[in-house]
Amino acid sequence: VNTDFRGHHPLSFMFVFSPLAVVSCNSVEKKIYVNLNYTVSCVRLLNATHQIGCQSSLSGNVGVLHVLESEENLDWVLHSGPNPPYMVILESPLFTRSIMMKLKNGSSRVAGVAVVAPNTNPAAGFSPHTKCPNENTGVYSVKYDPAMAHCNKTLWNPLGNGLSYEEFDFPIFSLKDDNETQVIRQCYLDHNRAMNGSSLQYPLCAMQLYSHMSAVTDTATCMRRNDINFSINPEIVCDALGDYNVWASTRPLNNTAKGHKMWESVVIAAARLDSRSFFFDIAPGAESGVSGFVTLLAAAHALRNATQEAQPNRTILYTFFQGETFDYIGSSRMVYDMENKQFALDLDNVHSVLEIGQVGLRADSRLWLHSDPVSRRNNSVNEEGLIAKLHSAATGLSVSVQEPSFSQPLPPSSFQRFLRARPIPGIVIEDHQSAFTNRFYESMYDNAEYLNVSYPPNLSPEEQLEFVTDTAKVTQMLYSFLVQSNNSWFQQLIPSDLKSHLTNRPPNYYVGVAQQSSEPTLLVQHLLANLTGRTVNITQENCQNQREDENDKESKHMYSYMWVQGVAPPNGTEREGYCIRSTVRLSKALSPAFDLRQYTSDDYSTWTESRWKSIKGRIFLVASHELEVHDDFYGLTFGLIRVRKHWSGTRGPCQWKGCLYFF
Repeated sequence: VNTDFRGHHPLSFMFVFSPLAVVSCNSVEKKIYVNLNYTVSCVRLLNATHQIGCQSSLSGNVGVLHVLESEENLDWVLHSGPNPPYMVILESPLFTRSIMMKLKNGSSRVAGVAVVAPNTNPAAGFSPHTKCPNENTGVYSVKYDPAMAHCNKTLWNPLGNGLSYEEFDFPIFSLKDDNETQVIRQCYLDHNRAMNGSSLQYPLCAMQLYSHMSAVTDTATCMRRNDINFSINPEIVCDALGDYNVWASTRPLNNTAKGHKMWESVVIAAARLDSRSFFFDIAPGAESGVSGFVTLLAAAHALRNATQEAQPNRTILYTFFQGETFDYIGSSRMVYDMENKQFALDLDNVHSVLEIGQVGLRADSRLWLHSDPVSRRNNSVNEEGLIAKLHSAATGLSVSVQEPSFSQPLPPSSFQRFLRARPIPGIVIEDHQSAFTNRFYESMYDNAEYLNVSYPPNLSPEEQLEFVTDTAKVTQMLYSFLVQSNNSWFQQLIPSDLKSHLTNRPPNYYVGVAQQSSEPTLLVQHLLANLTGRTVNITQENCQNQREDENDKESKHMYSYMWVQGVAPPNGTEREGYCIRSTVRLSKALSPAFDLRQYTSDDYSTWTESRWKSIKGRIFLVASHELEVHDDFYGLTFGLIRVRKHWSGTRGPCQWKGCLYFF
């Protein structure tokens, strides 16, 4: 029985001691508790210096429900309410830094917080990220240019309130605004809301939230605990954040031979795959990530025929970086691998970088070409050619391109990690001139609605997929990445063993831990292969063995082969699978700090995620303390009587010395 709630236990929950009494705990529990079906929490993350996020006690936190109606109503929770600690229910407009920090500072009376996510986006902007994203791991350090360090020139995310980077010693969950949440509100109204100044009457409605985190302090501490091996199955308490980068080249590159490629010059065309929000399992990333990588996918598809029929002077390396939200995990790893001959190319092969950032909220159909003023000022690179070509390419299109002021630094971007290594020409394309246009940067509201991805009413999911408002491929990609990935188009493009990764919701773009490829990585990998590769007429066995035929030993070095499900026939279920040959590859998106065991590194990301046993929540009624003592006494008495009767009935009169009678 949980004792965190100041001695209160679930109503009428008593133990009975008796070898003859077999009690079905599950059936009793179902009668006492209402379990919450939708539980998404804030989790604990750690880096080189500290921990952030949320957690509950080992047995879960319990508190009396209180629906906060205004910031002024906080006094009940923090001071005057007679039944602390409280489990605070917040409507989304009250999920602000001001309120959350007051709850944090009064945490002895706060058991936890549940935020009701609205069904439509709020009118006001909201960003729980920092005002200066990745400020310590980009190129603009005090050494590189003190005037531009720490966003001194441009505050990129002025709406950032930093909540995602605070530590809370109580659980914080997100709830959908649905029937289940209405049950919670009604429970509060029926039992916990004082009317006309009257005192509250028991029973009271309470909530219990479980989200205990195993790791504490910082990454060095949790990795050291991981290394302690006193058993066959040592307990792992944290995992490094990471995934895989996805890349493909317009000219096949020998991926087995690592390092410099003679006579090879590449332009890296890049975008980021990941995003985040305050809650780990809700990261829609529509503007912050999806707008950029969908644009790059569309460009790769548009250039497929042209680049295969007549190879350009320079190879284009389409690159999709993972983990960029957390101190540029993916791009820093690629740069590290290039420097250490662990990638198919090295930095000497890189001619320039063209990165597509946030491009979904174009004002007056304008895009901005950002470049590094320090490089331009030092004449260490020449970006004029790149800029001129982009201006020329935009001629006659519905989009115009402009450049910000000469002194404007680069926005947060993967390109900054290449500049940290050496001067390289590069442009970052964004929809903002200075501060982000994105009012919901790295929040749960950066979603399809925010990009105005909507459909006429009464359309089926398949009709929505085929509803064309732009080019067909772009429309299908936006639907698949922002509405639901489980659709007939994506089903064609993946192997049968990846069907479970398709869901009737948008993908979660949080990078996750470096144990396996995430859903976005797998989807982009297979979609990029389809958009840039070719169908080859070979058997499934040869395809899966990375060869054209049984005698082929060389193709696997230059190409990758994927056997995908193909189209389902109209009147059947047997799909017509086929093989796609492409140059698409995966490479590690794991911070070099973990290979080097430099868990306090200033140069690389050190972010880890704590492990946990379970994340769940439930509500129930609690009785007064006096009634619980009364029930416990009679429950114990009844139990002892049953024990005495059992032993006296089976053994007969006591016939051994030292026999103990209970009564």
